[in-house]
Amino acid sequence: MKLVWGLFVILTLFFVVNSAPPTCYSRVLTLNKEIMESLEKLQKYRRTKHCLEVLPKMYLDVHNSCVMTKLRDVMYILENLPTPQCREKPRIIGLKRKIRSLYTIINKVCYRDLVFFTDDCDALETGHSTPRQGEEQLQLLKER
Repeated sequence: MKLVWGLFVILTLFFVVNSAPPTCYSRVLTLNKEIMESLEKLQKYRRTKHCLEVLPKMYLDVHNSCVMTKLRDVMYILENLPTPQCREKPRIIGLKRKIRSLYTIINKVCYRDLVFFTDDCDALETGHSTPRQGEEQLQLLKER
């Protein structure tokens, strides 16, 4: 009986620990990953590939201070795709919802909770961030 009771307590604790609500930061990271995966799939899928040719290359990084501008630009492009058929595709509508949700969460819900480590706007198009600020601080330390 003690073995059954101990197993019950352990399973209950396991479910309580795993049922904790996601933090604002974890939700932002999850949405960021979902958007990048959806975008990659849509760019490969033959029915939506031609619709997304107008989108610039995009590598979302929620730690980049330029991410809000990039999200706003992509939302605008997706809202104004060249053909109505592209705008009405369910997968593209889903992508727009995810991007709008991420934008809203960063802008309103997580306001001042996120820390931006870089301001390299080119990194959101190339995927390669250059640590300019760190180099400048290193140069200042060397001069002292």
